[in-house]
Amino acid sequence: MSLDRISAEQALSTLGSFSAVIDARSEGEYAEDHLPGAINWPSLHDEERKIVGTQYKQISAFEAKKLGASLVAKNIAEHIQREVLDKPKEWQPLVYCWRGGKRSGSLALILDQIGFKVTLVDGGYKAFRAALVADIPQLAARHQYRVVCGPTGSGKTRLLQALAAHGAQVLDLEALAHHRSSVLGMIPGLAQPSQKAFDSRIWAALRGFDPLLPVYIESESKKVGNVAVPEGLITAMRASPCLNLELPEDERVALLLEDYDFFVQNTEFFCDRLAALTEARGKATVQDWQARARSGELASVVRELLVLHYDPVYLQSMHRNFTQYDSAQQLSPRDHSVAAMSELAQSLLAKA
Repeated sequence: MSLDRISAEQALSTLGSFSAVIDARSEGEYAEDHLPGAINWPSLHDEERKIVGTQYKQISAFEAKKLGASLVAKNIAEHIQREVLDKPKEWQPLVYCWRGGKRSGSLALILDQIGFKVTLVDGGYKAFRAALVADIPQLAARHQYRVVCGPTGSGKTRLLQALAAHGAQVLDLEALAHHRSSVLGMIPGLAQPSQKAFDSRIWAALRGFDPLLPVYIESESKKVGNVAVPEGLITAMRASPCLNLELPEDERVALLLEDYDFFVQNTEFFCDRLAALTEARGKATVQDWQARARSGELASVVRELLVLHYDPVYLQSMHRNFTQYDSAQQLSPRDHSVAAMSELAQSLLAKA
């Protein structure tokens, strides 16, 4: 047999050297999180795991193992028929499961017997997760950040997208989190990743950056919706130079109505989300905003949200948390348009 075993730490540093990274866990386990770039070949599907687990508890381990073996063999045969028949002998996969190695070991054994060079991760996903969490702080500390600041509606996301389009290194935490980082930041139809998956996405992005070039990042708080930014990254961000993006109030309102068009199209959804501000702004104020939104006065409600809620909270947070905010470089695009942000990005990068 030519099965190799590597530690989770070795797997972290060599992921790109394998022909494929194969997750042998069930669909549900894979969906919660997986190694970056991994594909899912379940040795046991979700429902099969439940059935085998029930037999293990209610009948016997021996009976459960017999059933499990038959299901694993069937599933591996399907994976080989579907995915492996066209692979050359030089194909070299990395395979892992949860921890014990039974599911990944079964798949690896068959692939090895075919003649492929197969590598297993000792400790499986559990060990990988622990190694990744330990690696994020030192990985985050390698990079130099430029923190894009600015009140709600100033175009921070648009500027980050423009910077990325012009070749800059950008860590867009809101894109990774599928959330716009506020009470109203939920994106309809787009579920947030698990905390584990969010961490993995951040780790993979940081790993791909050149430490000699700056990384542009938004001035996020500790949480982006329901997921938390890793402490090591937050610490590095808050000690970094800041860029303060400024837009007139009318431009900010116009930008928000464009970027949150789903609220414009679905006023009831907007009113439902406004209810989350009742504790902070009072029942009477929120009910007034809801009534005005339903009557078509969405722009005036957005303006008041900026002035009364978002701006004061944002400024307090910036002065409290970002040590270089007071000396931030001021950025003033000509308007809120994508074209204006592209011009600003080009100018910023040219000067840098």
